[in-house]
Amino acid sequence: MNHLFTLSYWFDLQPESLAPLGQQIFIGFLVLLVILAVISFAIKIRKGIYRGFFKRLYAFSLTNIAVGLLIFFLNYESVPFLAARFWIAIWFLAMLARLIFMFITLRITSVHKKEREQEEERKKYLP
Repeated sequence: MNHLFTLSYWFDLQPESLAPLGQQIFIGFLVLLVILAVISFAIKIRKGIYRGFFKRLYAFSLTNIAVGLLIFFLNYESVPFLAARFWIAIWFLAMLARLIFMFITLRITSVHKKEREQEEERKKYLP
């Protein structure tokens, strides 16, 4: 576990392949993304104010499944430079940034929904 915090582990251009536990965790994460894609696909079909969020979540899941499978394949085949660990770190940071922006959009959508409900409530009493 100590090697996770060394620069040589993250920036070695010809790294070893992932340990069996690391491969299982990676595959488990990809399976989690597949489950998220299926759930978001089922929800994005419905009409509603949050439909756009679930469309973005579906696209996010599919994109990251493809990138994750590519990274896993390159790591399994031990392709120099493309199997480097920093690609995994960059992938996770990109996913985190995209999720943050998606949830900011979700929060803005919920605020607009509340404003619209208040406006409809106010208009109900106007002639």
